[in-house]
Amino acid sequence: MAKLTPLAKGLLAFSILAVAGAAIYHLGFSDPGEADPVTDGDTTKPVGEKPTFASGDSLGSEDNPLKVSIVSFHGYAPALVANGNSLTTQPGSIFAKQGVNVEFVIQDDIPTLPTIFGSKTAHCAWRTSDFWAQEHPNVRNAGLDAKAIVVVDNTQGADAVIATDPNVQSIEDLAGKKIALLQYTPSDGMVIDAIDNSMLTARKKNSIDFVYVNPDEGLAGVRAALESGNADAAALWDPDLSLARTGIPGAHTIYSTKTATNLIYDVIVCDSAYLDDPKNDAAFQGFVAGWLEGVDAAEADHDNAVDALVETEEFFELLAREEGRDFVKGLFGEIVWTGLDDNARILGLAGGTNHYERVYKRFDGIYRAAGALADPTSPVITPQDSFETKYVEKLLAADAKAKADAAKPQFTFTESQAKEAHAVEAQLTKPIEINFDTGKAELTKRSERTIDEEMVSLIENNGSAYFEVSGNTDSTGSRGTNMSLSESRAQVVVDYLVKEWEFPVERFIVVGNGPDKPICNESNPAEEEMSLEECRGANRSTRLAIHSRG
Repeated sequence: MAKLTPLAKGLLAFSILAVAGAAIYHLGFSDPGEADPVTDGDTTKPVGEKPTFASGDSLGSEDNPLKVSIVSFHGYAPALVANGNSLTTQPGSIFAKQGVNVEFVIQDDIPTLPTIFGSKTAHCAWRTSDFWAQEHPNVRNAGLDAKAIVVVDNTQGADAVIATDPNVQSIEDLAGKKIALLQYTPSDGMVIDAIDNSMLTARKKNSIDFVYVNPDEGLAGVRAALESGNADAAALWDPDLSLARTGIPGAHTIYSTKTATNLIYDVIVCDSAYLDDPKNDAAFQGFVAGWLEGVDAAEADHDNAVDALVETEEFFELLAREEGRDFVKGLFGEIVWTGLDDNARILGLAGGTNHYERVYKRFDGIYRAAGALADPTSPVITPQDSFETKYVEKLLAADAKAKADAAKPQFTFTESQAKEAHAVEAQLTKPIEINFDTGKAELTKRSERTIDEEMVSLIENNGSAYFEVSGNTDSTGSRGTNMSLSESRAQVVVDYLVKEWEFPVERFIVVGNGPDKPICNESNPAEEEMSLEECRGANRSTRLAIHSRG
């Protein structure tokens, strides 16, 4: 069982507070005008005392390095490797060979982007794609602008919903339960998205008690709520996630980015005041190229990637000492450091879906509805206006192999693996009202639009998953007829997904449930606060169940 000393727990609580602190900060609970302590090496200075950027030398030169604000996070190991295992560019390092000097500024308190850019602390800063969707309107409202320029990592297992109750095995099992988490973080967005897409009725969705932990307690507080029994489930990210899974008896994953592989990305966002100046293109181009080359170097030598973290960040030095270097190295297995081919795939530059744009748009909607924007009347910013792809595009144009790799399927699927996945309970199931003519199993144009809008995005979100597509009916009519018709309707939906969207047929299991798996009890629809016809309508749904690969 993983145990931390009080000192280690304190540092975890401080460092892993990062995203939560940012959410609270940009929502206005902290005053951006106050002195904002920022760690730059061993020096802490108020915002008002920060030096301005050097003006006489080109951006990326030794006297005017490209400054990038990051937090203590293992997703950024490739950048530290590219810098010569240092916060500043070392001679002979990857960044040095790219002709750009980079200085990483550790800001575990995470000031807002207007604070970072307005005080000239850094030219660029990390953000998760969902966090960026929240904060971009605030940047505009502050009279500034910025764009992401590269995707640096993709969590694939490093974010998860876990539970200790053996009866809680799916998102639907959270009905009537308490889930602990930090508000307005990627964990919050992941949970909201999963519950929205579940087959829980409105009443049962409202029965889930969101226990928002005080941001001062950080993820350590979320873990404590689960361990103490004050919550039935928790939403966490690494390294606290790994600590919880190994340290809390009975902790098990019910949904994670191991399945929802196309949900949470880290990006580097840069101040448009510098991006828009053509004389800075070489610096930004060298930075993107160097970071992506650092991905290859870090992948080739995980031990050196651990060294880079331990030698530059006190947080990882302590974590390695308390939990061991193998624990730190093990964190790498739950995240993808996104190289050039991954960037091309995520950004849709080699054909296929632009997953970044889809996620940015989805989370903008989620957080607006949740009240996360400082100004809820802020205009919606299009995803295309939030990312400058020219630096990745230039590298891709010169790398035929990366472009070819980006066009390959990210995962392979087999019928045998589908059967294995199907044998385990679905992590969540989405009911979709696809209209068919009475007694028929042919799709109408309206039905096709419903599949396009409500089913395809969920399939793309869960890039590694297998799916059960089931037809379902109400209790009226002949059971035999309902069983046969429901299976035929499920089959035509899968046929459409395979033909029109080119999803591998091996990803799907077709099932006809007839009336056997109702969402609503037709003998007592009032229990779900529905009329009888509403209850029957809920039961007459095509359902998309998500099954994680083993």
